[in-house]
Amino acid sequence: MREDLLHFIWKYKKIQLEQLATSKKEPVIIEDVGSHNLHSGPDFFNAKISIAGQLWAGNVEIHLKSSDWYAHNHEQDPHYNNVILHVVWEDDAEVYRSDNTEIPTLELQHYIPPKLLTTYQNLLDKRSYSFVNCEKNIAQIDGFIIDSWLERLYFERLERKSIWVEHLLKKSKNDWESVLFSMLLKNFGSKINAEAFMSLAQSLDFSIVRKIQNDILQLESVFFGMSHLLDDEKIVDEYCLELGKEFKYLSNKFDLQANNVQRPNFFKLRPSNFPTIRLSQLAQLYTMYQGLFMKIMEAPRLEDLYSIFEISASSYWNTHYTFGRESKKSTKRLTRNFIDLLIINTILPLKFCYARHVGKDSNDEIIAIITAIKKEENAITRNFTKHGISVKNGKDGQALIELYNEYCVQNKCLQCAVGNSLLQS
Repeated sequence: MREDLLHFIWKYKKIQLEQLATSKKEPVIIEDVGSHNLHSGPDFFNAKISIAGQLWAGNVEIHLKSSDWYAHNHEQDPHYNNVILHVVWEDDAEVYRSDNTEIPTLELQHYIPPKLLTTYQNLLDKRSYSFVNCEKNIAQIDGFIIDSWLERLYFERLERKSIWVEHLLKKSKNDWESVLFSMLLKNFGSKINAEAFMSLAQSLDFSIVRKIQNDILQLESVFFGMSHLLDDEKIVDEYCLELGKEFKYLSNKFDLQANNVQRPNFFKLRPSNFPTIRLSQLAQLYTMYQGLFMKIMEAPRLEDLYSIFEISASSYWNTHYTFGRESKKSTKRLTRNFIDLLIINTILPLKFCYARHVGKDSNDEIIAIITAIKKEENAITRNFTKHGISVKNGKDGQALIELYNEYCVQNKCLQCAVGNSLLQS
């Protein structure tokens, strides 16, 4: 038995409501279960319960065993003085408030339908599934429930990502342009170089970027130099030497410190994802736009964002992937797939947070953009598709990643609309 199941049973009245009685045989009638409290304090606020003919208004606390009241030191906490009913699976001890008045106890194990317990046990039986608990039944859930749940999950994901945005905002003293720069750097690094690129963002004050962003040579020299990509003395390439000379000058001018910047990796990367190409593309983006943050915030449609990110690395990189080694000529543009990832992981979380800061509701705009992005292909989305869940767009993909990582893996079936629906039925 798990406490979250008892919460579910109480919240949705999944018990035999007739002839309920406390452990001391006092009749119990539930008028209102109260509102579920997910924070500290009693589990349900403002319940209305008739006990032995007397109507009480107050809070309800739920435990597996009555003795958990003392294990959690509730008898010493004044927040629990207004508990009118102690709901437990097993009543193994009498419970008193801090003023020594006894709290009536309802022992649920006598009133829960056996079928509900069987359904719940089957849901958590690891032998019955290979991917997620509900994989055998998820396709049976009403499509409206699934769609509504996925939209909510997508915004839960934005909420979680906003924690990092708020951290960066505080660190930068409310400089949104600086926050955007840090987030773009991290995501231009993708999975392999995210940490290295983030170390560059942490060591390079964005005020310096503002001062040199009109000069692509200076901007690239700082990006490459601080990332230790100009350190190889064997490279005598003319452009590399020019960058090195510029970086030396700017290092002295701005007192640039690169000791804590990690050198990015090339290993296991496709050439188009090499850090040299990505840093040049980012430098081009900042050379093209002054006030990039507001330009992005004021872009209401996906096509507007695509237009902003229609950039390519500087001309040197048309014939190079690394310094000093020529390659077949090609323009190193950002692909739509890469831009989609930037929008998903950087732009939309920023739009969400910024709208909240200025008191604007951007939810409709965000939904319009994310649903216009094509669906992701990864192990999680493929497995959900295999078990009957349609993945139509970027919103569904992000929501299913959130569902899998934050609910399925953690067995939070009772907090999930799918698990909830299966148990309700």
